Amino acid sequence: MWPRGGALRAWAGSRGGRACSGGGGAAYTQGQSPEPRTREYFYYVDHQGQLFLDDSKMKNFVTCFKDPQFLVTFFSRLRPNRSGRYEAAFPFLSPCGRERNFLRCEDQPVVFTHLLAAGPGAPRLSYCGGGEALTVPFEPARLLPLAANGRLYHPAPERAGGVGLVRSALAFELSACFESEPGVPALPSYVRWQGRRFALTMDLAPLLPAAPQG
Repeated sequence: MWPRGGALRAWAGSRGGRACSGGGGAAYTQGQSPEPRTREYFYYVDHQGQLFLDDSKMKNFVTCFKDPQFLVTFFSRLRPNRSGRYEAAFPFLSPCGRERNFLRCEDQPVVFTHLLAAGPGAPRLSYCGGGEALTVPFEPARLLPLAANGRLYHPAPERAGGVGLVRSALAFELSACFESEPGVPALPSYVRWQGRRFALTMDLAPLLPAAPQG
């Protein structure tokens, strides 16, 4: 994914190959080579959709990855981790040739950050800093407000788990479109979008059997 001698490898080298303990107590070294010509890197995505090296001590807007091309490449290749390595601690994997890029997440690996509703086309949700290159069709009726944690979810690509988190700022904007049944104000039952009223299907609920921790 990264050119030979690129920024990530330079970063890994500057750390001197220090061993780290990531999610679930898994031990690793950024850039480790468990077999010839294979490298492994470890990442973390937060509830705002920001991507970090997993062992970064400071995780904020300054330290997250921002290059759109890198983010599009990383998230477009994301899939469940069935590599036989770090599956419990890093449940997702973004492979690139002989590089394995493991990912764990605060909530979901896909975080929707922007609603692209301008122009003649149908609205789309953009995720994880990819702009127009990382989008799914916006399906208002399939929005899922989860009472257990107060967060909002929307369908995501199947290869990335099928459900994504809506970033809090965008969720707040969309909350103005929700309507509740009379006498049941806690949880919305409908969403009003572009002059139409849709009943929320709640079909994503089985994909979120418990409130995500974070």
